[in-house]
Amino acid sequence: MGREVSESCIDSLLTEMVASYCNQFYSNTPELAARRIEAIGYQVGHQLSERYTMDRPRFTDHLEAIKFICKDFWSELFKKQIDNLKTNHRGTFVLQDNKFRWLSRISGDPSVDNGTQDPESKAAQAMSMYLYFPCGIIRGALSNLGIPCAVSADISSLPACEYNWILRPCCFSVKYAF
Repeated sequence: MGREVSESCIDSLLTEMVASYCNQFYSNTPELAARRIEAIGYQVGHQLSERYTMDRPRFTDHLEAIKFICKDFWSELFKKQIDNLKTNHRGTFVLQDNKFRWLSRISGDPSVDNGTQDPESKAAQAMSMYLYFPCGIIRGALSNLGIPCAVSADISSLPACEYNWILRPCCFSVKYAF
């Protein structure tokens, strides 16, 4: 029987990690808090992809690795596959999850301060802090599969969320809507 962790525990851990890094450890430097949260996610993604690919042969191309992320990896993490995978056949992929679990339960936390007075900007900054962890997970998993990349999230059209994967030399984009 595999090891499993309650969804509520993961949600609480993510919430507490973001609150601790943003309000205690790096309260005056949100950029540093974001980098630390993303680094933790990177390590988690790297280790999880190692665990989930242990009994598989190495992937021969990027497309096999992306299919693994969309089907198997996402299923292990979120108990469902990615809803949509698109590509422009020039190295750009768009992965869409229409009900991204980790963001659907989080409301904008006004206690995550970014130094601005604008409440909308403050809420967007607080919500974006929760996206650095899954960005790190994606980057860590792809890195372990031999695809070095940079992953960023765009929440300019909430409740939709778009992740951009910039690979060397390719580019990926992941889109979440809920």
